[in-house]
Amino acid sequence: MVYPVPDRLEADLEPVDQARVDDIVDRYRGEHGILMPVLQDINEEYRYLPGEILRYVARKLDVPLSQVFQVATFYNAFSLTPRGKHTVNVCTGTSCHVRGSARILESLEQHLGIGPGETTEDLQFSLETVRCLGCCALSPCVVVGEKTHARLRPDTVAALIGECA
Repeated sequence: MVYPVPDRLEADLEPVDQARVDDIVDRYRGEHGILMPVLQDINEEYRYLPGEILRYVARKLDVPLSQVFQVATFYNAFSLTPRGKHTVNVCTGTSCHVRGSARILESLEQHLGIGPGETTEDLQFSLETVRCLGCCALSPCVVVGEKTHARLRPDTVAALIGECA
């Protein structure tokens, strides 16, 4: 796997970002193995992991930058590019697939104007596919944010997106 090479090795953060990251790191001070929860909180706060913040975290935690990037790029929950305010996860597991998740995905792509792995220009929505959401009896399912929407049809997608706007 190839990891991105940062243009700068030193973190060049605005003071407001330093304070936000310092607050996150301070929540976990004294605990063992804090890199993962720190990155999770930063990812939630910013909706992605900005490179300059990763460099700052590496320095702050005294962890090699390569290790920070390894963790940040290994887990699908992390993103190195800005994510939408609302993440739309379409289940493509067997049950959802058999019951029409491909049509749901196609309808979402048309409605949002993006494909899986992409984010709308206004940063409101990111579209993702997942292998299984664990609610096969309710398929096809889509999760928007933390809310599961069950037994969807392509003609219900517009209303689903409208709820979030």
